[in-house]
Amino acid sequence: MIFQESETVELKAIVVEDIKKEVIAFANCEGGRLYIGVQDDGTVSGLDNPDETSLQISNMVRDAIKPDLTMFLHYETVTVDGKKIVTVDIQQGTERPYYIAKKGLRPEGVYVRQGYSSVPATNTAIRRMIKETDGDHFEEMRSLEQNLTFESAKKVFAERNVKFGLTQMKTLGMVTQDGVYTNLGLLLSDQCVHTIKAAVFQGRTQSEFKDRREFSGSLFRQMDEAYDFIDFRNQTHSTFDKLYRIDRRDYPETAVREALLNLLVHREYSFRASTFISLYADRLEFTSIGGLVSGVSLKDVTMGISVCRNFKLANVFYRLELIEAYGTGIIKIMEAYEGTGMAPQIETSDNAFKIILPNLNARPEPARQMQINPEKSTPEEKVIALTKQRGVITRKEIEILLGIGQSSCGRLLKKMIENGLLIQEGKGKNTHYCLPQ
Repeated sequence: MIFQESETVELKAIVVEDIKKEVIAFANCEGGRLYIGVQDDGTVSGLDNPDETSLQISNMVRDAIKPDLTMFLHYETVTVDGKKIVTVDIQQGTERPYYIAKKGLRPEGVYVRQGYSSVPATNTAIRRMIKETDGDHFEEMRSLEQNLTFESAKKVFAERNVKFGLTQMKTLGMVTQDGVYTNLGLLLSDQCVHTIKAAVFQGRTQSEFKDRREFSGSLFRQMDEAYDFIDFRNQTHSTFDKLYRIDRRDYPETAVREALLNLLVHREYSFRASTFISLYADRLEFTSIGGLVSGVSLKDVTMGISVCRNFKLANVFYRLELIEAYGTGIIKIMEAYEGTGMAPQIETSDNAFKIILPNLNARPEPARQMQINPEKSTPEEKVIALTKQRGVITRKEIEILLGIGQSSCGRLLKKMIENGLLIQEGKGKNTHYCLPQ
């Protein structure tokens, strides 16, 4: 019998530490065979105690390699030229990638067969193996980073009086039954690699920055810090209705909260790009990576229909009572603006989802900023231009825009409604106007 190393054959004279790498490499690729008791040049040196050798390898595989690979190995003692050797047949495993437990799912712990050698796998190869065995659901895949801590998560769970231990982490899907962290675990860990970038701009465009921040760490930490960032800048303005003082914040707190949670729960985390929060003089924008889930339209979303991209992540937020039920967030955002004369907007593309909250206390944009020539534009044209920009408009905003009184504004609105230029919606203080469809 002639022995020669190849892509599927490895020769070892005795059991050495490197045998783990060979076993892992074969299991991660097309399988292979180890011959113990044979020199690199093919010379049979034999073993004094083949049973002990088989047991030694079996213990090494069981204790040092993850996930469990023992069921994919077969041992046999054979006699060649009067000498006993051990053959170990290794099948391709079904839970690839396999790795050295102490080194984790990193190139220094994962090996593949390359020619006659076992070499560290690239990060790309590791991700490909994870996807092939775990499927396409990002949050359920095993995380490449296994050195995780959960200080922020522990704090949030404790505040909500929800238990947070290994048993609960397995139930939630943060850890596999073999004790390996998933990408959901990574998202909620202090080592989360995804971030939120926030910026405050001077006016209504991105021409001048006032402030910018980037929030990192656990999604729970990002959630709290991003909300505080917005809340600090969400100013309160006071108006008077006769003798009664009316306080109104720039953005309804419910709308801010739901938009932020939507940003966290529904984004596409398989992309490494950051999500964005942009605060302008007249609006607050939340831009999330990942468009609508396939088969769901924007109309479906506004009606409360929700197909969750990250079901397990949403379940964690639900258990912590951060969200009440799937599909209610957008409806709550819209309801928060009822009676204000303004309405949030939603924009989508193949790879992004944006929620735009109008500033309830923002003054209408001057005519020159809307590229309207005050000398040539009629009052009707100015009103139509502002309504196109905002979606809906109130009597007070028209008065400010045109610099006219309540009576003159009333006559103008009546004329525009009669001519089919505007449509009146709501009653009393909730009255607002929009353009015909």
